[in-house]
Amino acid sequence: VQLVESGGGLVQSGGSLTLSCAASGIIFRINAMGWHRQAPGKQRELVATITSRGSTNYTDSVKGRFTITRDNTKKTVYLQMSSLKSDDTAVYYCYAAVMPTYFTDYGDYWGKGTLVTVSS
Repeated sequence: VQLVESGGGLVQSGGSLTLSCAASGIIFRINAMGWHRQAPGKQRELVATITSRGSTNYTDSVKGRFTITRDNTKKTVYLQMSSLKSDDTAVYYCYAAVMPTYFTDYGDYWGKGTLVTVSS
């Protein structure tokens, strides 16, 4: 199972950016998908999650500014980010709870991360 993020980059404060993460490989079923981030010198934190049925959860600091969605047919999760602040600068990591085959348990898989830099 591989997760590949895209869409990171440099954006001005107040701007918008959309991240994408596509899962590929041997995949029987995907449960939750989501995004974490790690800012320089800080611990990795949960940003947003979405279940296979579309239920979402956000960390307080991004509520009302970020929106997580997914396309199950494309095995892809998105993170729409708006009203970006310098505090949002971080490497954003995608993750997914994947059952590779009918006979295996769910495991957590991670992407390599994409850098988002918000300039003030």
